[in-house]
Amino acid sequence: MRHPILVTVCLGGLVALSGCQKPGADADVTRAIADVNVIDDANLNDIMLTVSDADEAVAYFRRASGSQPDRIDLKRGLGKALVRARKAPEAARVFAEVLESDEATNDDRVDLADAHIRAGDWAKAEQVLDAIPPTFETYKRYRLEAMVADSNEDWERADSFYETAVGLTTRPSGVLNNWGYSKLTRGDFAGAEALFAESLTYDNKVFTAKNNLTLARGAQRKYDLPIIEMTQTERAQLLHTLALSAIKQGDVQTGRALLKEAIDTHPQHFESAVRALRALEGGVSAG
Repeated sequence: MRHPILVTVCLGGLVALSGCQKPGADADVTRAIADVNVIDDANLNDIMLTVSDADEAVAYFRRASGSQPDRIDLKRGLGKALVRARKAPEAARVFAEVLESDEATNDDRVDLADAHIRAGDWAKAEQVLDAIPPTFETYKRYRLEAMVADSNEDWERADSFYETAVGLTTRPSGVLNNWGYSKLTRGDFAGAEALFAESLTYDNKVFTAKNNLTLARGAQRKYDLPIIEMTQTERAQLLHTLALSAIKQGDVQTGRALLKEAIDTHPQHFESAVRALRALEGGVSAG
């Protein structure tokens, strides 16, 4: 972000120059000052979208776009801030307004499709994506295309779009996890396991991917934990996941042993595992 001192120096220089120029130069000075303000606004907009509190960002962009309705960048910022604040239906309405502008881009269409998906309106998302030229190839576009294909259970198209999306980013952990979950819901547990494992090679801190990997292994009756980096608490939680998978598949004794290990492993009281063990033992005793 530009420092206030630097802006002051720049403006001071512009004012000093204006004293040496002809009267008609005032308009040039005004334009130059406006240019500096636009640069600073752009920096502030970026900051509000990345480090600001989501609701604070919404309030900022709502005020800014309200006072300058012709600034399409501010309306875009409002849409993105609303997505961050988990207000997807309102974000979709804002992005639809953005698309009415002559300055609208295919990125704006992708953002609208994203907002529709987050709002659960898959049909509208598909319509928006279908209207984007096939030559517009971005990671986000293909990730959304894959998710829509998933929702339609069009597995061949989903796999194709996921594969394309993976090739368009240097950080594919998230899309690999999504792809793995897609395979998990189809019953392709081995394929899901491979994708979750690959996802963790790019980001080994994501617990959701670790848990999904454990689910995929449990569905194949692989009741040992995967060899991945994990904290003691995560280890206990993953053992709990394995235990529930075993019980669901009728491997009750294995499930009981895994629940006990989860309780012993957790550094604190593991209430959910304790409840599950009590329920299991109560059910066995009653039977």
